[in-house]
Amino acid sequence: MAHQFILVLDFGGQYNQLIARRIRECGCYCEVHPYQKWKEAIEQHRPLGIVFTGGPNSVYADNAPQVGKELFELGIPVLGICYGAQIMAHALGGEVSHAPSKEYGKTETKFELSSPMFEGLDANMVTWMSHTDYISKLPEGFSVCASSENCPVVAMENREKKLYAVQFHPEVQHTQHGTEMLHNFLFRVCGCNGDWTMGDYAQTAIADIREKVGNGKVLLALSGGVDSSVLAALLSKAIGSQLTCVFVDHGLMRKNEGDEVEAAFSDWDLNFVRVNAEDRFLAKLAGVSDPETKRKIIGEEFIRVFEEEAKKIGAVDFLAQGTIYPDVIESGTGDAAVIKSHHNVGGLPDYVDFKEIVEPLRLLFKDEVRQLGMELGLADYLVWRQPFPGPGLAIRVIGDITKDKLDTLRDADFIFREEIAKAGLDRQIHQYFAVLTSMRSVGVMGDGRTYDYTLALRGVTTTDFMTADFARIPYDLLAKISNRIVNEVGNINRIVYDITTKPPSTIEWE
Repeated sequence: MAHQFILVLDFGGQYNQLIARRIRECGCYCEVHPYQKWKEAIEQHRPLGIVFTGGPNSVYADNAPQVGKELFELGIPVLGICYGAQIMAHALGGEVSHAPSKEYGKTETKFELSSPMFEGLDANMVTWMSHTDYISKLPEGFSVCASSENCPVVAMENREKKLYAVQFHPEVQHTQHGTEMLHNFLFRVCGCNGDWTMGDYAQTAIADIREKVGNGKVLLALSGGVDSSVLAALLSKAIGSQLTCVFVDHGLMRKNEGDEVEAAFSDWDLNFVRVNAEDRFLAKLAGVSDPETKRKIIGEEFIRVFEEEAKKIGAVDFLAQGTIYPDVIESGTGDAAVIKSHHNVGGLPDYVDFKEIVEPLRLLFKDEVRQLGMELGLADYLVWRQPFPGPGLAIRVIGDITKDKLDTLRDADFIFREEIAKAGLDRQIHQYFAVLTSMRSVGVMGDGRTYDYTLALRGVTTTDFMTADFARIPYDLLAKISNRIVNEVGNINRIVYDITTKPPSTIEWE
């Protein structure tokens, strides 16, 4: 399908895919490619514009990621962000030095509104900085279009060549009008018209699936969560009866969820198989406390179960997975750091008894997956189901896992989610759940001493799940939730509420 294309070159920054998300919000299709393959990507996609991501390196360090000067001579508009800005300066004859004063977090910044990047915005805005190096000398032909107290070149431009660079991160929510800045680059500088929609993506994805799968059979792990449900709908539209959905009940689901998933898909026109494997998974996880080990054990056991089911079904050519962009980022891609492995990315065993893995959602963020679900006509209660990690409650029980701990967490988590829904906050708080910590503390009940577990409650608001703020749940509601859990659930005598943002925390605890 013909549409305008923006190329995002990845230099290892943790916000690389978030840049892509913001560009898509503007109605412009983009893809992220490794910086080493910029020539091939430009030749293949003929982009209207190029965006450089940030990265953890110093441009003057040995083996630091670089691009050749010839990229800037192609006549394609370029926007460099953070490390990407320093690469532009370095490649074109400017100087990048260690900054006298580091800048991290929110920074008051002054802008030159005559710049196409900042036209129509405010002269003074807060930006999100994250750098120890800075541009100490401009390349020839460039001028300063933004500055701060500690950074004389917060942004620079060469309007004639359509080259722009910003030291801050316009893609994060903490930068005021950051999305508008990107919109200005896309529409005022690159000449985009916003011709990409989720409907286009659905049509393209369906066509790609049909081409890749052909007459082959596909096996899908269907958890009933947002990602796998949308993937089931997408695959159903594309290949129909060639799809078999296997629901593995690993005993790590939320309360009543196994039965709910089976009921939700009972009337669907697809092959549905439920595998009750609680004993098998708990045996593998017995005595395991390390979260990465948990994830990899669960990931491998998932594959082993799928292989067994595939053999019962007959020849299966493809394994479909609901991998999405945040999974890929946090499992480490290119030069990015590994934050945590995801069971459907970093946790795959070396040997998989399928021809190939199909991951049609791997370019989408969670909110885009929901949009796709609505585009495909998926039921609202599936599209808006609470996000749930593949390893399930195994990573919401801190430390070693037992069935008793899982049952305790299931009951407490159910009360938390029930009260949030009753209060009408289930759409306002984008993810909320309980965590059974490994910490035990002294309490008193009925004039007697207790020594039981501490339960943590987590609720966040976010648009992309790459950054998140803790939800401001009313104190009265938290008090009601706490009272119910302590009175109705055994083995818990203390409730805490997590008030950290992402970053520095992740949304999940493990």
